[in-house]
Amino acid sequence: MVYRVGLLGLGTVGTGVVQMLQQPQHPLLQAVEIAAVGVRSLDKPRQVRIPPERLTTNLEQIVSDPEIDGVIELMGGLEPARSLILKAIDHGKSVITANKAVIARYGEEIFQAAAQAGVAVLLEAAVGGGIPIVQALQHSLRASRIQAVWGIVNGTTNFILSQMAQQGSSFAEALAQAQARGYAEADPSADVEGWDAADKIAILAGLAFGVSVPREAIPCEGIRNISPTDIRYAREWGYTFKLLAIAQRVVAQGSETVLDVRVHPTLLPVTHPLANVHGVDNAVWVQGDPLGQVVLAGPGAGQGPTASAVVGDLLTLRAHLQTGAYLPNPLWGFFGRAAALLPLTELESEFYVRVLAQDQPGVMGAIGTCFGRHRVSLESITQKECHQEQAEIVILTHTVREADCRQALAEIQQLPQVAAIPSLFRVLR
Repeated sequence: MVYRVGLLGLGTVGTGVVQMLQQPQHPLLQAVEIAAVGVRSLDKPRQVRIPPERLTTNLEQIVSDPEIDGVIELMGGLEPARSLILKAIDHGKSVITANKAVIARYGEEIFQAAAQAGVAVLLEAAVGGGIPIVQALQHSLRASRIQAVWGIVNGTTNFILSQMAQQGSSFAEALAQAQARGYAEADPSADVEGWDAADKIAILAGLAFGVSVPREAIPCEGIRNISPTDIRYAREWGYTFKLLAIAQRVVAQGSETVLDVRVHPTLLPVTHPLANVHGVDNAVWVQGDPLGQVVLAGPGAGQGPTASAVVGDLLTLRAHLQTGAYLPNPLWGFFGRAAALLPLTELESEFYVRVLAQDQPGVMGAIGTCFGRHRVSLESITQKECHQEQAEIVILTHTVREADCRQALAEIQQLPQVAAIPSLFRVLR
């Protein structure tokens, strides 16, 4: 039986999906037909050949057409993508999507609707591009109690940080290179501010822990403030910078699930598996019991990897429909218990701090006294370079409460000898 799909969006990934379906590499794909493609403009030049009668700007007609069996949504953005997904579900169609923003914010609504309609929503391409992390957490790793999921899940920021570390580029120079190569948008805010990574870790946390994680509650910091100076000092201590998306269990009393979920630049030891993921690649590190540690790494963006994940979901859907087997929606946690999120102020971490102060006796002692007053134990405090009577003082703390560290820094900022505190970053081992 022919399976007729409607495709919403014919951009880079949509084009890749059409190319794969027009030259199917699997027998189950030979019975798939692209019945309609929703686009913004009918006159735009295309890299793939599609019969003109199958192109339309009426996307609502595609999701409500009784002759179409399933919908692939590759538009991006929140609306009209959310409304079209829900309408497709309401008309009894399973949906495949790469839209992490919609799932992170409206996953509960979408998956409840899918459960009621008896259809599936598949989203392997929404997180990690070609890395099969959704399937892994849903199936292969499900027998273990997952304790932590750390991810490099944004290729743009990983490319920028790799250029800064390997070529000595400034943030602005590395961003310009990313834009020139098509890795970053003209407005790169979603990537460099960490918003894209926060969408993805909300989804991964829902998968790993079976709870609903409110996207708007995830603390998020970007990479704009990382300087070549910080990268150089970190390297001297055996660390490298990565933008990490983190979700991990926190020990809690009773049955309440408390999670530590956040996105921010992080100093990682160069020996950590995620430290050696470079360029636009992505990687996800999972720790569980009795699993131990697992790393899934590979191309995290681009036409080929993302289109491959979309078509992989289509194969999964076709296989289940052919056998009549039940296909569970992956994010059952989205309409399960809500997670309590650990406030960032209660986080316990090691910290890297860079202070600009007058190059004179007693400054380091005054800084150390402020830290001690707020119960912040120091692993190392070192005076580095001097510039026009100002010294750079670089500090590594032991594991301390974030609120205590920030209170100490607020006091240090008021010292007359201190000009600025340009850098504060968390350290993970």
